[in-house]
Amino acid sequence: NVSFSVASQELIAKGLTFNSSGSKMYVVGENSGNVHQYSLSTSYDVSTASYDSISLTVSSQDARPEDLNFSADGTKLFLLGDTNDSVYQYSLSTGFDLSTASYDSVSFSVASQDTAPRGLAFSGDGVKMFITGDNSDTVYQYGLSTAFNLNTASYSSVSFSVSAQDDIPMDVSFNSAGTKMFVVDSRNDTVYQYSLSTGFDLSTA
Repeated sequence: NVSFSVASQELIAKGLTFNSSGSKMYVVGENSGNVHQYSLSTSYDVSTASYDSISLTVSSQDARPEDLNFSADGTKLFLLGDTNDSVYQYSLSTGFDLSTASYDSVSFSVASQDTAPRGLAFSGDGVKMFITGDNSDTVYQYGLSTAFNLNTASYSSVSFSVSAQDDIPMDVSFNSAGTKMFVVDSRNDTVYQYSLSTGFDLSTA
């Protein structure tokens, strides 16, 4: 029974993530074209959240941001955009501090897999990336030869269809071991759970 409104910053909120300790929260939205930063005085308790008055404009890269994710240390930020069907990479000189962020002029297109990308996730070590596609109702897997470096990303030709459960997948997340995958869908407003016998390997889902 706890909630926190971000309407003062964003009216069409699309993506949400936290820093590694749960003391910072980040929301990206289509209305403002910004990523907004919040602090939580009690980790992962949104009843203690407040706006930091810090934001990062990403509309120059994509007018319809859908999701976001950080590297483990917070020095890399990744944004998924629907306009260009691409993931964009930013660097933060201070981890998880948006005021120190800048665009790396690095992007990676996922249009060959899906032209309506909605969700973005990484493995904990940053060598695998996952995209949910609304057009195909599928989660796609990518490999990065250098962790959290989009310049080294490529499609792994591995995917997993969730169409048997629902047909508008919006986001994807994993447990820390990668042996559980969670997909949220807007058709039935439901979270679906999947098991992977090998962590972060969609071929085993």
